[in-house]
Amino acid sequence: MNIYSIDPDLNGKGLSIGIVRSRFNGDISQIELDYCIEELTNLGVSSDDIVLVTVPGALEIGVALSHMLETYDFNAMIALGAVIRGDTFHFEIVSNEMSSAINNVSLSTGVPIANGVLTVDSEEQANIRAAKKGYDCARAAVEMSNLIIKLRADQKYEDE
Repeated sequence: MNIYSIDPDLNGKGLSIGIVRSRFNGDISQIELDYCIEELTNLGVSSDDIVLVTVPGALEIGVALSHMLETYDFNAMIALGAVIRGDTFHFEIVSNEMSSAINNVSLSTGVPIANGVLTVDSEEQANIRAAKKGYDCARAAVEMSNLIIKLRADQKYEDE
């Protein structure tokens, strides 16, 4: 059997990454950001190729991602933040709408977005997950960027 397979590529050299970080629950999103940027640079992404913006809360992430993609040519985007369950239904609304907005921006633009917005029951859960989520988002952004670059290159060869 001759299966064509594209292996994961975590080489970030030459990639351009945009990051949107929510300032609400800012201590948590700062931990995510620190680990995310550390891993991006470990993977070879130049700090000159990273653009960071902050927004007030999780609901503003989608519109910021959309406008950043209209303004800059990014290989991937990363959304960082934390939505922590409270005593009202607001948690579900914010979590669902934020996630839907991020997904819609990614699908409508074709640019991968690593969703690192934690949706958790407590601040303790968020603190436990923050560092790993930042690290994972960096890796997902680089891997998906390289996958799309490879798929587009393969498509060009098939069209000739």
